Amino acid sequence: MTMLTKDTLKGFVPAVVTPFDARGEIMADAFSDIVEHLIGIGAQGICVAGDNGESWALDRDERARLTRIAVDRSAGRVPVMMGCTAPGSRQTIQYAQAARDAGASGILVMPQTYVLKATREELLRRFELLGKAVDMPIVLYNSPRRAVIELSIDDVEAITGVAPVVGIKESNRDIGHLTRLIHRMGDRIAVMVGPAYYILIGSALGAPGFIATGPELLGKTAGRLMEIGRKAPDADYVDAHHKLTIVYETLMSLGTWPSSFKAALNLQGLPAGVPRDPLLPLGGAQLDKLRATLDELGLLPGR
Repeated sequence: MTMLTKDTLKGFVPAVVTPFDARGEIMADAFSDIVEHLIGIGAQGICVAGDNGESWALDRDERARLTRIAVDRSAGRVPVMMGCTAPGSRQTIQYAQAARDAGASGILVMPQTYVLKATREELLRRFELLGKAVDMPIVLYNSPRRAVIELSIDDVEAITGVAPVVGIKESNRDIGHLTRLIHRMGDRIAVMVGPAYYILIGSALGAPGFIATGPELLGKTAGRLMEIGRKAPDADYVDAHHKLTIVYETLMSLGTWPSSFKAALNLQGLPAGVPRDPLLPLGGAQLDKLRATLDELGLLPGR
């Protein structure tokens, strides 16, 4: 396997959904087909067991199984990373070992989720232990909304001093924070944009790519977003930015995440399945609203 580097972590890197059937079982063939579809529309990497993949509902063996499927289906065309976040270091390391054994090129890791607060010393200890236990490239994941803990730019810089960090998925919704992070750390790690409505702006500022929710609904445009973002704003830029913004805001406002995202993929004809317990599929008026929004944006089949 080829390990992920700062230079190979770039472009459109979708966090792939985990298709479950009505019994909560993984639909392996559907997952493999979605991976192929994503590569076909321009993905330059695949992230397994992220938020979109309902990582909280996946055990170690299931994460490893999905990673092996993604690695086999990608067949060396793109790197595959696996989400390995757990509250404690021991479980995080166990997930990382499973990722390594399954052939992943890197791992995506948050700070210690559910802890609510962490000192600099605790943050450094978490990532230093991980780096020593599993010699794999680490992509930090800063998502204050999900982890509650927010990594400052000083935290990011300090963590890169004790662990093999090659990039970060930056999901802080403060454009000022993203701007400063790219300026200070962009020459050392790949700063990947998280919120979809910052993708084009981030590209113009020097971000090499994105690990975001919603771009895949734009089809092959997703694979061109970095190119579009680096041009002077034109009609393509305005259209893509508008669609990314509306799609992202709509997905985040309907149902319990990621039920709306799975529903959107299903509406486009992809076998995303249903969410796993304790989540419920999107339905009723909310599904109607999602369908109407995608139709208005021209993102449904036949449009």
